[in-house]
Amino acid sequence: YKLEETTTQKTTQKTEEKLIELLKSNPYVTRMELSKELEITEDGVKYHLNKLKKNNIIKRIGSDKSGYWEIVK
Repeated sequence: YKLEETTTQKTTQKTEEKLIELLKSNPYVTRMELSKELEITEDGVKYHLNKLKKNNIIKRIGSDKSGYWEIVK
């Protein structure tokens, strides 16, 4: 069980690192594009974006439609 938890944490970390890289290369990227690129669901993307926002790693500038992502840390 402990091994599974560690694997999940590593996978989550890798996904978030990839997500940050994608946001750096294109701050205007959509959730749909991110989900295709990361090969996870849009809900999965939303989960990771919210987690990164909560931890003040990224923030949304502007509206959902015409805004963009800013990397804080």
